[in-house]
Amino acid sequence: MAEIRAETAANVFQVTTHEGDRVDEGDTLLILEAMKMEVPVLTEDPGRVISVDVDEGDVVQEGDLLAVVE
Repeated sequence: MAEIRAETAANVFQVTTHEGDRVDEGDTLLILEAMKMEVPVLTEDPGRVISVDVDEGDVVQEGDLLAVVE
C-alpha cells in the first residue's frame, strides 16, 4: 500500500480519482494549487485507490495524507 502525501502546503484544486478506481503509473490522482500554480499529484505504481482523504477546496499542509493506493 502506498500513502500519497502532500509535498507542500496547498489548496486541493481538483480531485480526479475516487475510491475504488484503478490507476496506472503516472496517472493524476488530484491537483493541488500552490502559489497560483497547479501541481498534479501522480501515482508512482499501478493499483486501486483505497481512499481519497481530501475534498476539493481543502487546505493541506506538507506531509498530510492525500490518498492511499493499493
